[in-house]
Amino acid sequence: MSERGETLYEAVGGLEALRRLVSTFYETVLPDPVLAPVFAGFTATHAERVAIWLAEIFGGPDAYTRELGGHQGLLRAHLGLSITEEQRVRWVELMAAAVEKELPGDELLRRRVMEYFDWGTRIARDVSADPPGTDLGEPGPTPRWGWDGLA
Repeated sequence: MSERGETLYEAVGGLEALRRLVSTFYETVLPDPVLAPVFAGFTATHAERVAIWLAEIFGGPDAYTRELGGHQGLLRAHLGLSITEEQRVRWVELMAAAVEKELPGDELLRRRVMEYFDWGTRIARDVSADPPGTDLGEPGPTPRWGWDGLA
């Protein structure tokens, strides 16, 4: 555990900071020719759910699990999207730019956040290859990501 003694959620600035991060990110994603097909059905509700998911992942409130279906719900949302490796890499590139713009200048914080995004997008890509309705089994609880990576 880090001597910082705080969660990544606290270090990034809480839910409001994650909302800004997500907003900045989607401003670049939606018009991006590589990613636009994946986000054709994008809504403001989607952006808010992403911020709530990130809050929980990074050690904040567990609202995604309590109210939005938890880990299973997130995985199911990616079924059938057929995310390519090119799209995954572009997603990470655009998120890195948003992290650079919106998060505090702490390099370890930014590195840990980006490590989560790299890990999570690989899972999303893999799950997206399966058709909607696929039985995913029990993926376990919503993962938590901290100063030392996956907790």
